[in-house]
Amino acid sequence: MISAIKKWGNSQGLRLSKELLSGVGLSVDDKVIVEVIDQRIVIYKAEVDELRLSDVFAEYKGKTESKEIDWGKPEGGEIW
Repeated sequence: MISAIKKWGNSQGLRLSKELLSGVGLSVDDKVIVEVIDQRIVIYKAEVDELRLSDVFAEYKGKTESKEIDWGKPEGGEIW
């Protein structure tokens, strides 16, 4: 398959057919890694870990420390 590199805004783009993408297990909006290896452009699917809320709070013990912070006197037209 021969394709052409085209201008796309301030960048350049290369259109890939749906058949070509599905042949390597890629689809629209997949994250990919693009590298130059031995003077070749290599594109492959990025292994993206989905961030889960349970992971974010894995070390949370149910306590928080909150304290009032003194930001000083108003300097301009702040409304307190």
